[in-house]
Amino acid sequence: MLGLASLAVLASGLLQVAAGLDPQGPAQTYKRCQRKTCNPTDGCPQGTIYVSKDDSRASFSSIQAAIESVGNTTTPAYILIAPGNYTEQLNVTRRGPLHLIGMSTRPWKGETYSDIDVNTERQNDVQVWWNSANHDAIFSDNVFTSVLTVGPTFNATLTGSGPTGFPVPDDTPFGCTDFRAYNIDFRNEFAPYSDGPAHAIGVSRANAGFYSCGFYSWQDTIYIGKLGNAYFYDAIVAGQTDFLYGFGTLYVEKSHLTLRSCGGGITAWKGTNTTFPNKYGVYLDRTPLIAANASIAAKMVGKCALGRPWNAQHRSVFMDSYFDGSVRPAGYIIWGTTDQRVNNYTFMATWEDYGPGYNKTAEMGSGGVTLVLDDEEVGPYRYPADVFQTPEGGFGNVGWIDQSVLFSKD
Repeated sequence: MLGLASLAVLASGLLQVAAGLDPQGPAQTYKRCQRKTCNPTDGCPQGTIYVSKDDSRASFSSIQAAIESVGNTTTPAYILIAPGNYTEQLNVTRRGPLHLIGMSTRPWKGETYSDIDVNTERQNDVQVWWNSANHDAIFSDNVFTSVLTVGPTFNATLTGSGPTGFPVPDDTPFGCTDFRAYNIDFRNEFAPYSDGPAHAIGVSRANAGFYSCGFYSWQDTIYIGKLGNAYFYDAIVAGQTDFLYGFGTLYVEKSHLTLRSCGGGITAWKGTNTTFPNKYGVYLDRTPLIAANASIAAKMVGKCALGRPWNAQHRSVFMDSYFDGSVRPAGYIIWGTTDQRVNNYTFMATWEDYGPGYNKTAEMGSGGVTLVLDDEEVGPYRYPADVFQTPEGGFGNVGWIDQSVLFSKD
């Protein structure tokens, strides 16, 4: 029997292949390093640290212990993680590059979604678990629930509450300039339904790329905090309520959104006014939206909103993506009848999407809540280099993204 993720991947993969959108294969940078070999670090960068729960040759049995061992320097650090289930919270505060590399057969097993073995659930060999939710505000902040947190200081990672969030001090430094994770699943399965914020990851004031990773939770799965830059490629993101949210910038490319149920919106962004031009928001490119399994799909038809504005500076765009029947015909929704949080700065949009859940007529009749973009209007958001920035570097600073997955879309 196929698992939840398998159904989503198989269905969307076949649809994309049929539509002529067969994706490029997974990231190739650490292809040799990720192989399971007699000498675990064969093909890895010099100095790579090996982590395993049961291999005596490993330097550490805990991923967090390995992270702490590299110190807060600017020297690049590499950590190879053996297959297994790791129950721990990961916290990255270093500023220099840090790459977490999960051992995997996936990088060379198949080059397209159509090559996936349909008899095997698509999950990575490295699983990191931390089941925690901010149910009834038992924690002072949502950050305490996260499986992985990347940020320079504790204050920088706090979500705060309300539409403006935690007032991070202006003099807070920028954190990791190049954090990456390859073939690792981050799972926060506190309850099999929304039971309060439960982060799989949080990224604030840092650059973070995730390649062939999985992110599993139900509510607030992904948090991208203030000045956070995050790029997902060939990923699976599972959730129910507001499961892509934050203040920073998230670009999701050739990935899959697994809809476990419908609550709030898929996206719930909180834009922030700054003294420099910004394109904070969440951008999804060729990323299918699919019900987690057939048993719930019938109950979800037409119920999942693309997003809702956590504040009026919400910006999100779904581009060239397949919508299954779960998606609400009119696309986005307002926050509430007495607190709509929509004005001239709100930008909740679609471009060239398709599938049984896409209804251009209903979106255009949404009273301006859902914007249907033309080719010129989507232009400023089409590529990662168009949207990512740091206060010092301006737009186009994407050297931290694995170049093996960047290519022309023309």
